[in-house]
Amino acid sequence: MAEAADSQGRGSSPARRWLRRTAVLLVGAPLIAGLLSGTDAGTAAHATAAAAPDKAPTGSRTVQVTLDSMSPSAPVKSDTLTISGTVTNAGKQAVTSAHVGLRVGQRLNGRTGIDDASQRSGFSSTLDGAEVGDKYTVKFPKLAPGISRDFTLSVPVSKLGLGGDGVYPLAVSLSGQTSSQQYDQVLGIQRTFLPWQPEAVDGKKSQLTYMWPLMSSTHLTAQTGSDEQQTPVFADDALAAELAPGGRLERMVSLGDQLPVTWVIDPDLLATVDAMTRNYRVKSGDTDVPGTNQDVAKQWLGELEDAVQGQKVIALPFADPDLASLAHRGKEVSGSLSHLQGATEVAEKTVETILHVTPSVDFAWPVQGAVDPSIVDVATSAGAHNVIARSDSLRETGGLTYSPSAARPIGGGTTAVVSDARLSTAFEGDMSRAGNATLAVQEFLAQSLAITLQDTEKQRSVVVAPQRMPSAGQAQTMASAIHALSAQRWTQPLDLSAAATAKPDAHATSRVPGSSAYPGSLRRQELPVQAFQDMKSTQGTLDKFKVVLTAPDRVVTPFGNAINREMSTSWRGDREGAVIYRAGVQSYLDGLTGEVRLIQKSTATMSGRSATLAVTVQNQLVQPVGNLVLRLEPSNPSRLKVTTNEAENGGQPVKIDGGHSQSVKFTATANANGPVQVTARLYTQDGTPYGDPMEFTVKVSEITPTVMLVIAGGVLLLVLAGIRMYTQRKRSTARKETGEGNGAEADGGDDPEQPSDPTPDTGPESGASPGTGEKVEH
Repeated sequence: MAEAADSQGRGSSPARRWLRRTAVLLVGAPLIAGLLSGTDAGTAAHATAAAAPDKAPTGSRTVQVTLDSMSPSAPVKSDTLTISGTVTNAGKQAVTSAHVGLRVGQRLNGRTGIDDASQRSGFSSTLDGAEVGDKYTVKFPKLAPGISRDFTLSVPVSKLGLGGDGVYPLAVSLSGQTSSQQYDQVLGIQRTFLPWQPEAVDGKKSQLTYMWPLMSSTHLTAQTGSDEQQTPVFADDALAAELAPGGRLERMVSLGDQLPVTWVIDPDLLATVDAMTRNYRVKSGDTDVPGTNQDVAKQWLGELEDAVQGQKVIALPFADPDLASLAHRGKEVSGSLSHLQGATEVAEKTVETILHVTPSVDFAWPVQGAVDPSIVDVATSAGAHNVIARSDSLRETGGLTYSPSAARPIGGGTTAVVSDARLSTAFEGDMSRAGNATLAVQEFLAQSLAITLQDTEKQRSVVVAPQRMPSAGQAQTMASAIHALSAQRWTQPLDLSAAATAKPDAHATSRVPGSSAYPGSLRRQELPVQAFQDMKSTQGTLDKFKVVLTAPDRVVTPFGNAINREMSTSWRGDREGAVIYRAGVQSYLDGLTGEVRLIQKSTATMSGRSATLAVTVQNQLVQPVGNLVLRLEPSNPSRLKVTTNEAENGGQPVKIDGGHSQSVKFTATANANGPVQVTARLYTQDGTPYGDPMEFTVKVSEITPTVMLVIAGGVLLLVLAGIRMYTQRKRSTARKETGEGNGAEADGGDDPEQPSDPTPDTGPESGASPGTGEKVEH
């Protein structure tokens, strides 16, 4: 958008260029006035004033009125209403004879009347009503430009002139005079609402369900230490600030502990905080350092465990996957939906293990409750039967005069639990400002009362699904609104599971809107198709890696959780962060798989027809690896043949302890002289290649004339030895026949000896795989 704006600026019209020149004059006027003197300075100032029209607020916008507190928020007849705030003169003239007073208008006509009143600006004597009375005003003799003054009004409720039950517009106004308009007039006004239900409704109260979400962005990486505990590594230590006293998550737990709410928890948050309770490390540049916030994590988890005991807890799928992104983009990539199933399965176990309560895992919560048929299909594919929608998505089309109950059967055994859009978005602004928080609480109470008064004969359930990650200020304001309903004069609390099973209204819409109705602003925030392709690639690498491990859980669990985090809803609005996280997970996994590798071999020389070729496999992981086969594949098998005595899938089995290497040996037989390229590669037992191949050259030397002479000489010696033995035997036989040589020692008395077979130039070594004993030297 910024780029578009710049582009539009460069191609601007003459009117736009005039406006820019005017702005330059405004900025430069003080400097020009200081440099010029006499008539020139006056002329410059006059030109500036003529170029820039006076934009100071006038009329009932001259003075800004803020309401910082209102107590009680929902008064009864015996109460005194106390309102505190601030008035600030935003005009250019002093305000004199000023006073602040309270006004009450006519009772509003339902929710539409509240909507209209909240959007109205300016003062209307008819709609805003008359001041309660001079006795209940605060006077300011003079209010200079830019000056603020605090005020507090205290008025007995009995003096407000309230009639029947309902919602009344309440306004605080400042009246006074200016030098140009010297008569009493309203110069500033701020409106809010007064819910008036002094007694319990005469009929049925609304059943109010308030979802209290506990979730955060991703902080854990896929990396773990090599120690037995697998020390986790965090991308940052920002989560500690949210858990510490006054932090966002600390406030959610402390406030929620005192409220009738339904806890909606991302199990990944629990797993992450649980990891912080023990030794953990935090990335810092190219290294990582020990984490130091174990006590903060322990305290937060302990307080949360106490708070949820006996309360309704909803566990979302692990890491709160973005259901809309899965439905609109992920389904284009095979295997994406399987991650949702795994995230759902691990959710219940995580909550039970850490909080010792059994959660419901039967709910799916798309972003902002926006649904279409594909989102519903994906949301229920992992077993959820309840989809939390919102009334601005599942809109009423039947002309109902009241807000129907939240539960809507939408077919296939699925219930849409439709939260109220106005109530769910009531606290999305900057609630750290007291004035904003006060107005938000009063409008929330007014809307809730208006819902009940629509039809007190119908028992209706109302669900509030606020933003997923409320700030500390928003959490405090939400809690203030819920506390204000504690008297239960028009509402009573109900947990989310009960709201989902409440009797549906037969007249309420149950038609899921089509895909074209899905908000474009939300669609633009979805994870792209490439994100799911990256997840598929990472999962594929993990699947190949785990089969060679003897302790696969040490790798599968952290990387499986990391893949779940890659499709988290929390990445909306942070596309760059999502890309960096996915790349980091894949890079770290590639690094681990590369720890089991082939060591590059130099050129091998064969001086004869047969030799032993040895290839070294290195395992730098801390755990043993197996289920691997090493194969040698000559580029020219007719010239060089490679065999093994323990052939397994055409190769040699490999099994190596952690931190060791193994020399794997093959018998090579040459049929011709010359170099031959050999490719060594690891495979899993199912024949899937593992890691990168390694190539080396085997040089087969020709059989030289010298070698031939040696062989020929050996043959000649054998022939001569045979002739000599034959001659000796013939002579011995002749002597026996003539009687000669009795008692004489035979010539050449050495025992004749059959020479052994010649050995090859290079004897083959055993092809058996050696053990796991060769330690890698570091």
